[in-house]
Amino acid sequence: MRVTIYIRLIFSVLAIYLCLLTGAAQAASQDFKSWLKEVKAQAIEQGVSQGVVNKALPDNMAPIRHVLELDHEQPEGSPDFERYLKSIVSDERVEKGREKMLAHGKLLDQIENTYGVDKQVIAALWGVETMYGRNTGTYDVVNALATLAYDGRRGPYFRDELFKALRILDQGQIHQWQMKGSWAGAMGQCQFMPSSWFKYAVDFDHDGRRDIWTSQPDIFASTANYLALSGWKKGEPWGRKVKLPAGFNRALIGINTENSLQFWHDQGVRLPGGGAVPFEGAYQASIVQPGGVGTQAFIVYDNYRVIMQWNKSTYFATAVGLLSDSLKIGHPSVQIARRGLKS
Repeated sequence: MRVTIYIRLIFSVLAIYLCLLTGAAQAASQDFKSWLKEVKAQAIEQGVSQGVVNKALPDNMAPIRHVLELDHEQPEGSPDFERYLKSIVSDERVEKGREKMLAHGKLLDQIENTYGVDKQVIAALWGVETMYGRNTGTYDVVNALATLAYDGRRGPYFRDELFKALRILDQGQIHQWQMKGSWAGAMGQCQFMPSSWFKYAVDFDHDGRRDIWTSQPDIFASTANYLALSGWKKGEPWGRKVKLPAGFNRALIGINTENSLQFWHDQGVRLPGGGAVPFEGAYQASIVQPGGVGTQAFIVYDNYRVIMQWNKSTYFATAVGLLSDSLKIGHPSVQIARRGLKS
């Protein structure tokens, strides 16, 4: 008898719990619907057409749960730098990049000359961001941005990106079904956020659209334009691998510490084989060691800082630099990269 009472009590508690969950879900859903109504009205106030707003933000839209999970995911630590580099500067990515550069050689030469940005760096960014256009993301950009804007953690930023995405649609630059990207709303083969599209995207093929999704001229030119406006210096190195002496002052390591090549020479910084770092120019250089103590170190210049304007990660900037070297036939770093970046 007592067991039966306990079982009934358990079922009662479960029923109440399920009702509370259902009510909470309905409340959250209603909150999103109310929020969406407000956002739609604001988009129209900003000049986006009613038709585009209604189609892009339908009343039955719901937050994408996986996007929220990814946004709130707290990494337990940085991935291993060596493994990261081997993944990015892999034989496959190098070989595919060289194939792509040959296939688009004339176009890349034209864009390099137009924007003053080295073609192998354009190709390297393309390769790192989307594996040369293969992996551009499968999320509906508008829905992903609406999810992140509603969540509130970085609400104002993503709301602004959402409105800009709607303006891109309203201009007829792309169909919504084609506007796919990452979970965070980065779009196309160069993974621009909508705000970056407005600042840097280029209609290089002169068809009336800045198409970073399918037009190779627009994709390459938009990437080059971003780098050019960020201060890229054609023909200058991004950096190179170096060896630090025993007892090197680690307080000097970091992108914000800039000194002359002579200064770093006096500190005992050398090339991997022991030779002096060549005086390639009157550069202000920094020492970075993305993987931490005991891992590879690099001396880096202004063009490295430009890459970091694209993505602030030293992992990313170093990988792009090394991949660009591997795509430049005859560069001394090519063999280092292809040996797994060990020297």
